[in-house]
Amino acid sequence: MNAITSNSLLLPARLPLPDFPSLTNAGMKSDIEALLTEGFSLLNQANHIATGNELAFIRQLDAWENRIHQVWSVLSNLNATCNTPELRETYNALLPELSRYYTEQGQNKPLYQAYLSIHDSADFANLTTARQTSIRLALRDFKLSGVALEGDEKTRYASITERLSQLSSQFSDHLLDATQAYVRPLAEHELAGLPESSLALVKQMAASRANDFAADQKVEAAATLDAPVYIAILTYADDRALREELYRAYVTRASELATVPNATAQDNSEVLVEILALRSEMAQLLGFSSYAELSLASKMAPNVATVREFLVDIASKAIEPAKQDLVELKAEGEQSGLLDLQPWDTAYLAEKVKQRQYNLSQETLKPYFPAHVVISGLFQVAKRLYGIDIEQREAPVWADGVQYYEIMEQGKLVAGFYFDLYARSSKRGGAWMSGFRPRMRTEQGLQLPIAFMVGNFTPPVDGKPALLSHDELVTLFHEFGHGLHHMLTEVDVLSVAGVNGVAWDAVELPSQFMEFWTWEPEALALISKHDDTGESLPADMLNALLAARHFQSGMQALRQIEFALFDLDIHHAQPAPNLTQVQSILDEIRAQYSVLTPPAYNRFQHGFSHIFAGGYAAGYYSYKWAEVLASDAFDRFENEGIFNAETGQSFRQSVLAVGGSKIALETFRDFRGRDASVEALLRHNGWQSSKTTDQTV
Repeated sequence: MNAITSNSLLLPARLPLPDFPSLTNAGMKSDIEALLTEGFSLLNQANHIATGNELAFIRQLDAWENRIHQVWSVLSNLNATCNTPELRETYNALLPELSRYYTEQGQNKPLYQAYLSIHDSADFANLTTARQTSIRLALRDFKLSGVALEGDEKTRYASITERLSQLSSQFSDHLLDATQAYVRPLAEHELAGLPESSLALVKQMAASRANDFAADQKVEAAATLDAPVYIAILTYADDRALREELYRAYVTRASELATVPNATAQDNSEVLVEILALRSEMAQLLGFSSYAELSLASKMAPNVATVREFLVDIASKAIEPAKQDLVELKAEGEQSGLLDLQPWDTAYLAEKVKQRQYNLSQETLKPYFPAHVVISGLFQVAKRLYGIDIEQREAPVWADGVQYYEIMEQGKLVAGFYFDLYARSSKRGGAWMSGFRPRMRTEQGLQLPIAFMVGNFTPPVDGKPALLSHDELVTLFHEFGHGLHHMLTEVDVLSVAGVNGVAWDAVELPSQFMEFWTWEPEALALISKHDDTGESLPADMLNALLAARHFQSGMQALRQIEFALFDLDIHHAQPAPNLTQVQSILDEIRAQYSVLTPPAYNRFQHGFSHIFAGGYAAGYYSYKWAEVLASDAFDRFENEGIFNAETGQSFRQSVLAVGGSKIALETFRDFRGRDASVEALLRHNGWQSSKTTDQTV
């Protein structure tokens, strides 16, 4: 499995961890199959739960859930970060049975009655807040899982859930394969404009993809669709034709317009249409008008109309700043001889505007953000805010470059986590946090949480430390915010510990909240140091970075709103849209809210894994919704001190510690003393607000 261990000079981990080098597909498959057999047996026992023994049985189910969650999390993590045909086959072979188990659990009426008996009993008030919330959420989820369905409808629901799990995995597999299928040799003249670090990256890419070229073909540099390479070429390459070619390849991935080898087998067209149709049918079976309404039944937002109104309102505030952003880019384009501005020009021209207007270049910033300095600074930020210490430990890992850490507080072990931060072949794109092990009270004592945190940052090149762009360190802080939410929970009930049980449109609060420290001078002093000289970020560069903070914020906001409205509308449409209608919905939204319309061949939807292969279906608006919460939460730190320890502890206890054991709206009120206002969001985006608004979330 190409696994290695961490630096042997480190002290060993104190938490029990998987021995990744010894894991095999057959072994993981066998473990999961055995656990599923045990799980189905438990469900059968639910028919005979003795009166008064309901809670004990639920705790027994929790213990089983804890075990299978960990084994499945390991397999899922490996499938996402070290994807091989064998791993993929194992993962996909197990999905249907896993889906069948959770469908049967959600439709198990005796189990539902057990939860209901606890809820309606006189002893319910004596349970902990966390256990009470877990019971309430379980009753809600039973209803959303079709516990009331009978006969053919029940059978059909089970078929839908099983098929949807397969389709989501298939969508993700297609996207990974389509991304990896593209590799293009770069001629010498096409390297013009690329800075030194990007040149080293495309040369390293040519070496790593040597098997993709003819034996007699000498390739010194190569372009791929891996995020670090794609972003570098779109940002720096002077060759406009190259930028357009790469852009076209990227936005047609996994679509009918892709031109890579085996493109037809990777086409997500039929996959996404079937997903939408099945989700719509599922919603109808459960009595909802659309899948969007079903999705919102477990979120903070009350209905589709409220979400749409919220998004349209934010768009109305972003449209003028976005138009001004476009004017800047067009002016720069005219100076560069680009009179017909296109999407493959925007990053290139934006970088030139930043250099000219702010005397700022991502390339000159990168040496000040070596990964090891950024990570150390990130840990110092967490220490100042929450009083925790983070230490790297020796542990078995699954790939070169993965590191393991443990969180301590006053000498006491709190949690552990892995960082897998750099892009490599056979690794899915994007960045994410997944909870490997939850905090939970077990028969053996208190089980401490462990997280996987994954990125696709620019890897180390030519034996030198990885240098991060500011955008990449923002992403790192974002995912670490999710990780802290998982790891600093003080809840012992599995289903509401950490991020579990948190309303999806509030789950981005801790992550987007952490991003603010990447813009604060006091924090930047901790996370920046020149890789060669050790020099701190110079004042002129710091000032330029801060001055450019709101650069292109209008266009960026409209892009997020475009995604969110598209997601909402395709999941609210009745009947479910076909492929042509999906494109029409996207085109209509772009006509209203995009200041620079993409070309007709753009097939963004075919790669929208957040909603077709992740948990954001009819919930992508959560990023903007939670951004309002995060902005307003940080506003308190701005007033009381960004490293005010009391304020940090207040956020920790009000939000992070309680996990999903309290309603998200209540946790925010506990911290802020009121509902969230959109005012801080407008200010943090650099958009003028003539007066304080009363709009709240």
